[in-house]
Amino acid sequence: MLDPALQALAEGRHGDPFALLGPHGTIVRMLLPYASRVELIGPTGVSFAEAQHLEQGVWEARVDAPTAYRLRVDWGGVSEEFEDPYSFGTLLSDFDLFLLSEGRKHLLADCLGARILEIDGVPGVRFAVWAPNARRVSVVGGFNGWDGRRHAMRRRDGGVWEIFIPRLPAGSLYKYEILGPHGLLPLKADPVARQAELPPATASVVAAQLPAVMRRAPLPDDAPLSIYEVHAPSWMRHHNGACYDWDQLAERLVPYVRDLGFTHIELLPVMAHPFGGSWGYQPLSQFAPMPDMGTPDAFARFVGACHEAGLGVILDWVPAHFPSDEHGLAMFDGTHLYEHQDPREGFHQDWNTLIYNLGRTEVKQFLIASALFWLEQYGVDGLRVDAVASMLYRDYSRAEGQWVPNIHGGRENLEAVSFLKELSETIAARVPGALLIAEESTAWPGVSRPVAEGGLGFTHKWNMGWMHDSLHYVQENPIHRAYHHGQLTFGLVYAFSERFVLPISHDEVVHGKGSLLGKMPGDEWQRFANLRAYLAFMWAHPGKTLLFMGCEFGQPTEWNHNAELPWHLLQYAPHAGVQGLVRRLNTTLAENPALYQRDFTSDGFRWVIEDDAGQSVYAFLRQGAPDGKRVLVLSNFTPLPRHNYRVGIPEGRWEEILNSDAMEFGGSGVGHCGVRESEPHPSHGQPASLSLSLPPLGVLYLREL
Repeated sequence: MLDPALQALAEGRHGDPFALLGPHGTIVRMLLPYASRVELIGPTGVSFAEAQHLEQGVWEARVDAPTAYRLRVDWGGVSEEFEDPYSFGTLLSDFDLFLLSEGRKHLLADCLGARILEIDGVPGVRFAVWAPNARRVSVVGGFNGWDGRRHAMRRRDGGVWEIFIPRLPAGSLYKYEILGPHGLLPLKADPVARQAELPPATASVVAAQLPAVMRRAPLPDDAPLSIYEVHAPSWMRHHNGACYDWDQLAERLVPYVRDLGFTHIELLPVMAHPFGGSWGYQPLSQFAPMPDMGTPDAFARFVGACHEAGLGVILDWVPAHFPSDEHGLAMFDGTHLYEHQDPREGFHQDWNTLIYNLGRTEVKQFLIASALFWLEQYGVDGLRVDAVASMLYRDYSRAEGQWVPNIHGGRENLEAVSFLKELSETIAARVPGALLIAEESTAWPGVSRPVAEGGLGFTHKWNMGWMHDSLHYVQENPIHRAYHHGQLTFGLVYAFSERFVLPISHDEVVHGKGSLLGKMPGDEWQRFANLRAYLAFMWAHPGKTLLFMGCEFGQPTEWNHNAELPWHLLQYAPHAGVQGLVRRLNTTLAENPALYQRDFTSDGFRWVIEDDAGQSVYAFLRQGAPDGKRVLVLSNFTPLPRHNYRVGIPEGRWEEILNSDAMEFGGSGVGHCGVRESEPHPSHGQPASLSLSLPPLGVLYLREL
């Protein structure tokens, strides 16, 4: 009979396997269920001791003196030689453990997860995981028959468990078997895994070392920013419906976006997620790219290809919530470790997901380390943080009595505020110039103001108010737009209160909302003209621009994540015309600093005509540097051309640089005015004016010469 300690070890109940296994003076003890013979061999490969089987897979060998050894194990006809995992000392340094406990270990993936390295000349994988309430943690995989008795881990301070498994190669599948306070848990994927198995399988994968990705120089604050938002698996597909991998996507997407003149590609979350229909917004792997499109090094090559083409890469990133799949973070060590215990704080009713406990130091560290991992290890240029509003308010989407007030009795989530400030300050310090963009739909003050000035520290914020108002306006029949004129002017009341991005995102073309083209009223010609006018108005409006894939050529139907975009439509002139206009808008933006240099300050914008509701005409001036050339923007949102329309203008010569109604874009060609000299007739508060033909459902840009 085994003594109680060895009995507990054999039954997987012992929480300190290193106290019993490995070399202990002249005894070497092993737990090798199903082995038929075990020998100790020396450096020359010669056996010098044979182990005896005690009971239930426990083996012991006696040696004359402590010595280096390897194990030769006969598994019933199959022989294997390997170093004893229990012959290695502690792996993580005390300083690492101290930083982990303090929440200051920013390079978390260098410390936790599966890391390929060499110890004492022996290659292998170091595993480490945070599970403070576990009674026992083991690494399991095909390499040990998914048997949790084989590689039980050593517990270190702070509830971190570790083990080194020699000779394990990259690509090995693994999970953690955890004995929680109340019993054995479902096998868990690694929270800090750098590679994940292809769904519906759920294992983690030992990842190879990433290739180096060069970071781009930070974007100057006054540079143009034009973002093309992409759902990578559905942008373009093979004829059989299979997704492109990252290398194939780089060959097609990167030159396409560069040709259209966008400055950045923004990817819907690429972090591994179990359900494709979530589009990545319910991620389980905050450190691993989705395996559907290739390995981590393939994604790194994609980022590198973007940078070589002069394109920045922004990733959507989700720290607000996570899915409750049993192999994931939920009840990770048998307790509410990553999530709140109280469902009024820890369960998201809208998405049936769990909410991170941001009051816990280790959870904040986990998320901040994830953000830094994508920025530093993959060299991406920015993150767009999803669902910030849901983080800021404790009563977000909750009825009275379904939420817990903060310590002051208020609705603000003070822990989330602290987390977002720490996140932004850490990124600014470690990755200067990285973009940090908030999807925040409320009037929370100072989202894009520095933390030192009382803000949250984001570099930009999505302008959800402008998006809702402007889309509501263009969906109105033009005959009714006179009664909704203020929906395009109201945004300028607060346009400079934040550093705004104007988002026409994936959220506006799904869930029954129709496509962007489908929102436009009128016959086919008017719908395309409306779309072109709306895009031209958007590109000239203060703020940076974001457009979801398919909108750039007038996709007529809602986005379908299970199919590629309808690329065949580009053979038809109206769709090609919209695409041509988007290309010209980006070129015009890049060539005219007046359209971007002062996007965030009121001195870069001036209304010329804001009150002509009867004719649905708007006119404004954009200004860059004080000595730069101004741009006059005129918009006519009715299908009637406005001939001899007089507009006030600064004195001088002006040239047309863009007309959304140009025939090359599918328009009627009304309004082309070439180069014009201002006339000495004051109007609209300006010392001079021009008499112009405003195209129907069209926008003109005129540049000062």
